[in-house]
Amino acid sequence: MKLRVVVHAETEGGYWAEVPALPGCFTQGETMAKLRANLREAVAATLEVMQERAEPVAAEARVLEMAL
Repeated sequence: MKLRVVVHAETEGGYWAEVPALPGCFTQGETMAKLRANLREAVAATLEVMQERAEPVAAEARVLEMAL
């Protein structure tokens, strides 16, 4: 899955980022490497919460999982 991430530099150092496709998905890091690691965790946690809150699928519906 590819997601667009908006990275902002902090004036006092470090970075913070947001994922517009996932409302409420934000994180920060002192270095770009740390920011990327934190982004992976933030995205995984956000998707997990979204899945838990998802409406049940009707009996006649089919669910497909796809790797994008």
